[in-house]
Amino acid sequence: MKESDIHLKVHFIGIGGIGVSALARYYLAKGWKVTGSDLAKSEITEALEKSGAQIYPGEKALDGLSPDFVVYSPAVKSTNAELKEARRLGIKSMRYPEALGELTKKYKTIAVAGAHGKSTTTAMIGLMMVAAKLDPTVIVGTKVKEFGDSNFRLGKSEYLVIEACEYDRSFLNYWPQIIVLTNIEMDHMECYGSESELVHVFEQFADHLPKSGALIACADDANVGKIALRSENKKIETKKYSVLQPEADRLRQIMKIPGEHNIANGLAALAVGRRLNIPDEQIYSSLAEYKGTWRRFDQENGIVAGKKIIVVSDYGHHPTQIKLTMAAARQKWPDKKIICVFQPHQAYRTHILFDGFVDVFKKSPVDKIFVTDIYKVAGRESDEIVKKVSSQKLVGAVNLKEVEYVPQGQISERLDLETKGGEIVLVMGAGNIYNLSKELVGGLKQSCD
Repeated sequence: MKESDIHLKVHFIGIGGIGVSALARYYLAKGWKVTGSDLAKSEITEALEKSGAQIYPGEKALDGLSPDFVVYSPAVKSTNAELKEARRLGIKSMRYPEALGELTKKYKTIAVAGAHGKSTTTAMIGLMMVAAKLDPTVIVGTKVKEFGDSNFRLGKSEYLVIEACEYDRSFLNYWPQIIVLTNIEMDHMECYGSESELVHVFEQFADHLPKSGALIACADDANVGKIALRSENKKIETKKYSVLQPEADRLRQIMKIPGEHNIANGLAALAVGRRLNIPDEQIYSSLAEYKGTWRRFDQENGIVAGKKIIVVSDYGHHPTQIKLTMAAARQKWPDKKIICVFQPHQAYRTHILFDGFVDVFKKSPVDKIFVTDIYKVAGRESDEIVKKVSSQKLVGAVNLKEVEYVPQGQISERLDLETKGGEIVLVMGAGNIYNLSKELVGGLKQSCD
């Protein structure tokens, strides 16, 4: 797609997805007519409608829409009525990663990849570049307060900053000039048979760099280290960062968000800023002002049965993310009672990473953990796996009185019994457990009205 080949109408199937919605915002900002469909309404779809998108529930089979091209979420199956109709009519149809990949060829693209830290690092880099007046376009996998609580920012420069996800090899569609690799750890097991296969796909992504490009690599991660060495041998500019380097101490002193993992994210942004010739003091100033993003250690005041608490909402759903976030919470509040409410995400992931969850919960620094029912992901679950794993089995394997199974409908009641006021309630998971944090925060807002 070239800007000169402008189409006036684009339709998004699965427009409520965090990545797809950002691309929809891009075309809205460019003045295109944007329509879309999704199975359910959400904050994201409501915000898109306010911005001018026309969104339909379910699969409307493109009745009367006549789009010039169609973009669909990777989660959309080939049996989807709209996708089948688009293909029958000969309408150009692209998966979201393919459509975003076309944009990466038009810009000087900076892509952030890795198992953890992608959204935070992408937001840090984008905000740093805005502060340096480089005016980037940014597409990130979460909402950023400074972007008007949006996952997208339209810039006027030649720079594009994107979050590059490895799910289903999506990032192999992208062609950046700078790649940031935060870490590589086994996830998306439905897509990769082994860690070595996953590492190989990251190597393929790194090979997308041109000779004039740069790899920004976390030296603290063994798998990333292998790719950095390979990049150096190919004479690609390679910048390594580590939480052991001297600049990390300065970031520990100035950054508002807790956790060593966020120090690493800040160091990645620092390395990118230096590559772009942004003065160090300007980079540090931007990182010192960074307030965090939606559902990445997102902190607000809340209430449980009239008792004031602090609610921390976090998207983490992998054992490593949970471990780091719990450690960050304890670092920030060493003397407070911390209660974690965790919703496992997808039966298959819970089954494969079962031992990792058990180990993290056994060694947890928080005072209480409520594990609620597994969030089932449409189209990604098998009856065989669903029968093998459950939150009750997970809690049974941990076998500690501090770790309990609590059905989602009973969480508020259990929180009431566990709180006196002043506690930290850490709500974690990528599914609808987010509604709990909304209720806890909303309850306080209502009581103050």
